[in-house]
Amino acid sequence: MLMRTESFRELDRLSHQLLSATGTWSRPSTMPMDAYRDGDVYVIALDLPGVSPEAIDIDVERNMLIVKAERRPVAHSDQARMDLSERPLGVFSRKLVLADTLDTARIEADYDAGVLTLRIPVTERAKPRKITVGTGTRHQELGS
Repeated sequence: MLMRTESFRELDRLSHQLLSATGTWSRPSTMPMDAYRDGDVYVIALDLPGVSPEAIDIDVERNMLIVKAERRPVAHSDQARMDLSERPLGVFSRKLVLADTLDTARIEADYDAGVLTLRIPVTERAKPRKITVGTGTRHQELGS
């Protein structure tokens, strides 16, 4: 149900993770996700640990779904000294091209335990349906 248009996106994501331990506000980072169909609903789960629900922005334009989130540094006292900082900070974003068989007007979003879950209903025309087979009553001979 998702359309992949970026051939090297996965390679770019992996190299970005290896070369940069933290995201920046100037260059958005991607967020890991799972996507699957569960009956008549398409489910997308995005990992956003440590992000407040107010810092998540979801936009849909035609069949383009854009999810952005921001994780800011935790405020420390003036006496605190950072010894190690490995948790990514900054802006995270993900753009997904959705198939025309998904109803983008009825997307539901839920955020729990650091996972943003989007549920997108499948359109009626994309649902399986039974085709009846007619009998030979409509059969015509060639040349008539």
